[in-house]
Order: sequence, then C-alpha cells, then structure tokens
Amino acid sequence: MSMVKVAVLMGGPSGEHDISLRSGQGVVDALIRRHWSVEPIVIPRTHTMAEAGDAAKQALKRAGADVVFIALHGPFGEDGTIQVLCESLRLPYTGSTSRASRLGMDKVASKMRLEQAGLVVPRGTVIASAARPDQVNPALSENGGVKDLAYPLVIKPVGQGSSLGVSIVHREEDLPVACEAAGRFGDRIVIEEFVIGRELTVGVLDKRALPIVEMRPRQPFFDYTAKYTEGRTEYLVPAPLPPGTTASVQAAGLRAHQALGCRHFSRTDLILSPESGPVILEVNTIPGLTPMSLLPRSAACVQISYDELCEQIVMMALHKVPRHAQV
Repeated sequence: MSMVKVAVLMGGPSGEHDISLRSGQGVVDALIRRHWSVEPIVIPRTHTMAEAGDAAKQALKRAGADVVFIALHGPFGEDGTIQVLCESLRLPYTGSTSRASRLGMDKVASKMRLEQAGLVVPRGTVIASAARPDQVNPALSENGGVKDLAYPLVIKPVGQGSSLGVSIVHREEDLPVACEAAGRFGDRIVIEEFVIGRELTVGVLDKRALPIVEMRPRQPFFDYTAKYTEGRTEYLVPAPLPPGTTASVQAAGLRAHQALGCRHFSRTDLILSPESGPVILEVNTIPGLTPMSLLPRSAACVQISYDELCEQIVMMALHKVPRHAQV
C-alpha cells in the first residue's frame, strides 16, 4: 500500500491534545511498520476551532492524502467538525460519520438515542453551566423523573471526553464546586446518579464486539488520572465474567454502537450493575489509540496486533478487505 498516502491528524484545540498526540504517533509508527506512506499532521493546541479547521484543510491539501486517519480526541476531532471538513474535501476518513460523531459527543442526545434503543442509562438531568448555586438543587428535586436522585452524584460536561471535568459529589454543599469544574468545558452540565458496579468497556471493530476489558482503578473512579497514569488502574482482559454475562455485555456494546450509527470502530463504557445489568455511560467514537489503550488491548485478545488494528481501520475507510483477513 505504499502508493496510498495516509494523513494522520492529531493534536487539536481540545483538552485532550496530549492524549491525541500519543494516539497519533502510535498510529503513524504502526502504519510505517506496515509499509504505508504516512503524513503526520499536528494541529496546534493554541488554535481556535476555526483556525484549527483552516490549518487542517491546508495541511490535507498540501499532503495530497488519499485517506485521513483521525486520531483527534474531544471537541473538533470527535464532534463532527473534522469529519465535515473531510467530507467537503471528498477524502475518505476513519471512524464514524459527521452525524454519528456529533451524536456520540453530545452526552444528552446520545443518552436519548440509547434509551430509544432499549438500553439502560443512568438517570439524570441537565442544567446550564451558568446556573447559580441556588438553581442547582431545584433542578434535581423538581425535574420530574429525577426528583428521587440520591447522593453520590456524577457531574460532567455534556461534550467532553477522557473524564475531563467529571466529579463525584457525596454532599450537597460540594455540588456548586463540581458544577463549576464541569462548566469550564461547555455551556451544559449533566447531573446523574452514580451507578455502583464493575467498570467495563466494550470495543467494536467492523460490526464485531471485541473481548470485554474490566478496569479496576486504585481510586474512587476511572477518571483522567486513573486512565493515563501508569499503575493507577488494573486492567483485566478479557474481563472475568460468566459466559452469559459476557454475551449480554458485548451485545449491549454492539447495540450502543449501532444505535448511534457508528462505523469502523468504537468503544462503549458501561457499569455492570448487580440490579440493572449493563448500564451504558457513553460511546467513544474515537477511543484512545496508543498501543496500551483499551481498544488495542481488547483487539490483542483476538490476535489482532496493534499494527494490524491500525491498518485494518485504514482499510475499512478505503472500503478494502484487511490484508490479514485475506489469508
């Protein structure tokens, strides 16, 4: 495939810039090892969204790319913005379409779609990030179906990833501070119940649910620090679950992928509740793609190496059968 040039987009103006660089560099190295022609494109952190779009557009034109591997995380990369740009340039790209990306990045819209598909999601409500402290508690007590929410509560921004701006609140007096932290990442905040259970994630690759990964963080929950600091989380792959439970969790991950209209790959984070079974937290349309990220860990369980995984994703964007599948 040396005649096909792959532009790998990474960096970007979101809070996940550094993680994106790690994903992008991993992809670049993997594709080079698989003998692809690769053009790394780093979008500066300091750019505005508009500037980032202009920079990406000019860089893609200069590169003369045949396909774009999107290794951007968070706003601009996962919310449909870069996908629309690739579509306008008529360039095939990896991952979900602009429509599915927008839906996946919006925790409110995606939650509604998941519920419509018959999946279980945490109960909660949404408030404006500019809400005064005295408006927060009434939103919890007067908003119909969530009036009986009890502490602890999970507070998070509507449109962010990597657990940025996420807090677990155990007392009413700590709620305004948590809302302020989440409000730094957007104009809407999700307040929802804290679901107790085992933390799991299900990767999907080309319409196939991969082995389940269980995360056992050495702190209250699987936050940014637990995700990206070595030694802060134990990973069990595949997750030690009874066969029937494994099947139901994988089915839930695949249904979530399908409900949002994802393509190529995704990763669904969920809690396995003793009472409710799989409870879907969110669907990541561009999950972390470093060699040690959760999706590659899961793929390795079915003998798909990291390099093969990156190549397979490119081949799907090009509508071709992966090389290892031709053997």
